[in-house]
Amino acid sequence: MPKIKTNSAAKKRFCFTGTGKIKRKHAFKSHILTKKTTKQKRNLTYSGLVAASDVPRIKLLLVK
Repeated sequence: MPKIKTNSAAKKRFCFTGTGKIKRKHAFKSHILTKKTTKQKRNLTYSGLVAASDVPRIKLLLVK
């Protein structure tokens, strides 16, 4: 049986923390930044964690 390939798009967008959680970047930080407040842009800079309901689907894409 062939090995399952890692999804190339997912490996560019997600990474694992040391404890096994999945990190992600926030959306809405790439363009049209003039109408967003400084506080909003600053808070979008930091990475977030994937929601618990989405973790199984993303782990399937990130097969090791």
